Amino acid sequence: MTQSPNPISLFHEWLAEAEKTEVNDPTAMSLATATKDAIPSVRMVLLKGADEKGFVFYTNLGSRKAGELHENPNAALCLHWKSLRKQVRVEGSIEPVSAEEADAYFQSRARVSRIGAWASKQSQEMEGRWELEKRIAEYTAKFGIGEIPRPDFWSGFRLKPRQIEFWADQKFRLHDRIVYKMTDDGWDVVRLFP
Repeated sequence: MTQSPNPISLFHEWLAEAEKTEVNDPTAMSLATATKDAIPSVRMVLLKGADEKGFVFYTNLGSRKAGELHENPNAALCLHWKSLRKQVRVEGSIEPVSAEEADAYFQSRARVSRIGAWASKQSQEMEGRWELEKRIAEYTAKFGIGEIPRPDFWSGFRLKPRQIEFWADQKFRLHDRIVYKMTDDGWDVVRLFP
């Protein structure tokens, strides 16, 4: 694996490669959070942006993950591309995206996804699937063919990386591992034993 001075550039190279080879959701990533008492949980989300400021994803602010991120604004994520036999792990602090960023991304979503954001009480118990379908019908009627604004309970988070690890499978389990660690002077790069 070739080292790059900039892990974000290297990430975009790997992501572009994954977008050509992964059958489904090359932006799918596991997101690990923890409560204020350090009880961990993990789930899959979709990466919606990555740049020098961090890695962005969106969610219902009433969800378990959002609650944990408010309690403990540190998280980790992992993108694993089985077809490439590569993965990227990122650890860092969490901050909310701006209202303007959330509005722009929300408006880029399919109409049915925007209605779904209004209808879902994410992470709350429901009596049955019919309850969700009823809410979808109600919000579909409410918005008709008009504009669908972003709900105030739906937004995004940015994981600001402190550390990014690139892992590539190699023969005999002698894998390549390169870790970028953020310092006051920029990124330090080290190689790790597999």
